Amino acid sequence: MLFATVVYLVSIIIPCVEAAVASLSAPAPSKWVHPGAMISQSQLDFIKARVNGKEQPWLNAYNALLEDVKVAQTPSPHVIVECGSYSNPDVGCKVERNDSIAAYGNALAWAISGETAYAQQAIKIMDAYSSTIKGHNNSNAPLQSGWVGSIWARTGELIRYTDAGWPDNSIEQFGTMLRDVYMPLTVNGTDHNVANWELVMTEAAILMSVFLEDSESWNTAMGWFLKRVPATIYMTSDGEYPIAARGQSSSSDAIIAWWFNETTFADDGQAQETCRDLEHTGYSFASMAHVAETARIQGTTDLYKTNLGTRLLNGLEFQSQYVNGLAVPSWLCGGALKLTLGPITEVGYNALSFRLGVDMPETGKLTLKQRPANNNGLFVAYETLTHAENNA
Repeated sequence: MLFATVVYLVSIIIPCVEAAVASLSAPAPSKWVHPGAMISQSQLDFIKARVNGKEQPWLNAYNALLEDVKVAQTPSPHVIVECGSYSNPDVGCKVERNDSIAAYGNALAWAISGETAYAQQAIKIMDAYSSTIKGHNNSNAPLQSGWVGSIWARTGELIRYTDAGWPDNSIEQFGTMLRDVYMPLTVNGTDHNVANWELVMTEAAILMSVFLEDSESWNTAMGWFLKRVPATIYMTSDGEYPIAARGQSSSSDAIIAWWFNETTFADDGQAQETCRDLEHTGYSFASMAHVAETARIQGTTDLYKTNLGTRLLNGLEFQSQYVNGLAVPSWLCGGALKLTLGPITEVGYNALSFRLGVDMPETGKLTLKQRPANNNGLFVAYETLTHAENNA
């Protein structure tokens, strides 16, 4: 049931699961690169040149960003953000997410245009939160911290290292916020929840580690992240059943229950949340790409060339083919899928197909259809602008 047209990264597939996990080592860099949380200075230069040259798809993506960015928006931080399951209760949850994405959008607009109003707005939002927020509580606190922590790290890196005029005392205050409010809830991941939780939590800790130049947190979070990846996307080389996640029984009944009652594991690229819905499945893929991109920029292991890259490639192609219209076979999730994957393909597609030259026809078709990718209101934002055909 493999895709006949897909060129798999056969040379980097590691049949032995134990060897695969052990090989996925991406230690903290000996010298930190800034800006370096998912976006580098050379990538910013590439984006700016394409926008200034009125080239597509970057110009449309930039204009879509500017429609979102509001330099007069007043941030509304809470001292304690309370997030229950599916944001019920919601005491500052959606507001925090929206404010962080607004800060990131302004930071990108500043980095591309050089207009100081955008930088000042990003700083205003970051300063408001770093001087106010003290913590998160309720059941979704770790997930919320992952979503927002990832965005804060990217925003802080962009503003701090592009001569935006962010005062040193504000930078220190922001770093304290990341270290004391967001890092404790994310750095050790979770052993009791679905894949997208642990992946975005540890993604956030890894990206925040770049801003904080915190090798210990990087190594801790990366260790948990890379152990979760093989338990997130199934490869037929794993055997009859997927790999068990941390804290999960490896019995067939437990695996089936964990994979939302999927009983058949027959194709490379099935994901732990495929039978839940493709939206949550896509969150995991986004985190995998965000972390791989950050590790590549930092000069540590190029995770795209490891087992992570193989699984991400197959995960993207497998889900994309059904979003693109292929009939869902009866063996897969009872023959029915919730097909919204979301704007999560750009970073992985750019790295694997454009940069490494791997054929990804289904992901490519979907990526082009979704451009310009905007934001998902959580932690994926403006990735056509930042990563489309960006080989820098």
